[in-house]
Amino acid sequence: MNTDFPIDFVVVWVDMNDPQWQADFSRWSGKEKTDKYNTGMERFRDYGLLKYWFRGVEKFAPWVNKIHFVTCGQKPEWLNTNNPKLNLVDHKDIIPEQFLPTFNSGVIERYIHRIPGLSDHFVYFNDDFFIIRPITPERFFQDGLPCDIAVFQYNPSWSPYYVMLKNNIRIINRHFNKKEILSRDKDKWITKEYGGKEITNKLMQPFEKFITLRVHHNAQPYLKKSFENAWEFAFDELTQTSANRFRDKSDYTHELFRTWQICEGNFIPYNTYKDTKMFPLMVKPNQAVRAIRNQEYSLVCINDNKNIKNYEQLMERISSSFEHILPDKSSFEK
Repeated sequence: MNTDFPIDFVVVWVDMNDPQWQADFSRWSGKEKTDKYNTGMERFRDYGLLKYWFRGVEKFAPWVNKIHFVTCGQKPEWLNTNNPKLNLVDHKDIIPEQFLPTFNSGVIERYIHRIPGLSDHFVYFNDDFFIIRPITPERFFQDGLPCDIAVFQYNPSWSPYYVMLKNNIRIINRHFNKKEILSRDKDKWITKEYGGKEITNKLMQPFEKFITLRVHHNAQPYLKKSFENAWEFAFDELTQTSANRFRDKSDYTHELFRTWQICEGNFIPYNTYKDTKMFPLMVKPNQAVRAIRNQEYSLVCINDNKNIKNYEQLMERISSSFEHILPDKSSFEK
């Protein structure tokens, strides 16, 4: 397997306690038609876990070439900005001025391929995706291609996020012929690697159109050209919806670029569920605490939700679990 090429990490973050951010948020949330789903504090709050993201990267993925830290000009006080592996990226460096400020993660994500100096191979992280045990470059890329799971999954429309996923698929179906792709890459769609999850693909073979794919909601490997190619085809849609300063049902998500990448055949089959787990804190708080402390997975998502019981106490337990496995400062801290 050839991984003799640089692999960058991209991570997005926001400090909702920043007075300037709060002023901008207040101004625009009062000005634009939106709802609590798009402006809830669980979308923006941070409980001081970011330092463990950096510690996890340094300890468990020291091979990373560069870390591109994307914010609206913010940085934690403890961050060592002199670290040679760190590149601070302001939204204004990548997003057209007319769309700023933005509080829409989907808009930020669609422009990350424009980061100056970004390598052709990169892994995209939200700030709640953590590496908690040693991981190799081959987990993300093999033979120059991203490792991913291509499995269909029907998503109902009760969630605004699922509506966005279906928006993605409409673009996919306009550009790609499903039957041709499944015929061309059959061994990538029907494979034992997926542990039986490919049964949906078998059932979907006779149908003409794509439906949404499984979303593992964790660190996602990308080729920069996947963004460039999708943008070339869907420039008007992506530009028009970039005006949505908050999440909107008309939006597209970065899953558009992931699905595009898969449909181009630019992936190696990998069952991401073998070593990846998302923990919605509203329903799996104890499992999240245990998984971190015991390092049960390579990658975990600690997914914030509204209406979490005993939030402060839970976050202290999660912090304690991270401190247990990552007690030492990284070179990204002062």
